[in-house]
Amino acid sequence: MWLANLNRLPTKVRLASWGLNIQTACCFCSNQDESRDHLFLNCTYTTALWNRIFERLNPRRTAFLTWEELLSWLRVSAASAPSTLKKIATQSLFYNVWRQHNSAVHLNGFLPLQTTFNTIDREIRNTISARRHRRKFTTLMQLWIR
Repeated sequence: MWLANLNRLPTKVRLASWGLNIQTACCFCSNQDESRDHLFLNCTYTTALWNRIFERLNPRRTAFLTWEELLSWLRVSAASAPSTLKKIATQSLFYNVWRQHNSAVHLNGFLPLQTTFNTIDREIRNTISARRHRRKFTTLMQLWIR
């Protein structure tokens, strides 16, 4: 997550800027160049994952347009979506999108959207369950599975 926040992930656009002769098209949608913002905010694959997360946290929320908007959303805590839950969901989404990215680039394929979301859901539930005795985590499971 911190590598993504610092824009230090080796995305295709970043690798090309280092002089590597590679195709810069997104490995999921092939519609745009693969930058950090496209990969985690604007790609159709990731947007669909965000929409499923928003269904749980804030049904009226729409996709992020900028990285700053994402960071601002993470900082604001609400009764229906505490900042801690948003951070857990975001970290899990980033990890799994990057994992599927690496699978697409190095193993010639990535998992279907539903499978990736099921993995994200399971990771969020496990994270909350492992910390359920901490004060910040006592109500998060109820908020996530409603």
